[in-house]
Formats: sequence, C-alpha cells, structure tokens
Amino acid sequence: MKAGSRTIPSELDQTTIEAYRSARYRIDGRFDLIVDRSSTELGAWHAAHGRSCSALITAYNPGGCICSNLDNQVANRRLADIIGKTGLPFLFTVGLDPEGQWPPEPGFLIAGLERDSAEELGRRFGQNAIVWSGADAVPCLLLLR
Repeated sequence: MKAGSRTIPSELDQTTIEAYRSARYRIDGRFDLIVDRSSTELGAWHAAHGRSCSALITAYNPGGCICSNLDNQVANRRLADIIGKTGLPFLFTVGLDPEGQWPPEPGFLIAGLERDSAEELGRRFGQNAIVWSGADAVPCLLLLR
C-alpha cells in the first residue's frame, strides 16, 4: 500500500481500493485533492483555520453499495448535523470517478478532525474508507474495513 494508508489487512478488494485512490475529491468547487499528493490549497486552508489536520467524509453509498438518492441525501444530512455540532470549520466536497463509472458523492472536508475521530465517524456511516490529511497536507486513504 502507498504512503499514509493503513497497512492492516482489508476486506476490500484491490479494484475498490484503487478506485478510491484514483478518485478526485473536489473541494468546494475550488480545488481537487488527490490521494498521496501534497496540496498547497489544503495546507493554506488548514493554516487559515489554525488546524493541522482534516478529514474528508461522505455518508453516500455506505459499504460501496449504490443507495437511492433520497437515502443518500438523508444520511448526508445526518452527517452534516453531526459536523455542525462539532463547531469545526468545513467545506462541501464531491468525490468524482475520473472514469465516470461511479456517481459523484457529496461529502464534507472537516478541519481539525483528528484521525481516530474521523475513522469513527466514517465507520458510523458505514463507509469503506475516508481521506485524512495531517499537517503535511498530503491526503491519505484510510481503509475502514
């Protein structure tokens, strides 16, 4: 596995993991995050909010199973409510498949969400993986299953 990713075994198949790695994570329509590539925009956003980490999480399509638009919207609204209660700064995101085989997935980039809390939140919403960045502003894929 590449730098920053969990080295523990995963029940996810390699094709799924590579799909997450190749995705483009569009942040508030302003810039894209790519797994394992440093982002000056992300580093600047961390600094602007006095934070040294962030997490990108969605509630869409838990377990990698396509859900109805309504179910996805309801789940993402629940996630938004939880994020709102933390008081942490956040931006809206969209996960994009460069091959166009998987539908766009709205989500959130949350500044200051520590790794353990981010993993817990991703698991709470049934996600296979999340993207987390530390002070180096290099997004890494964290496998949750």
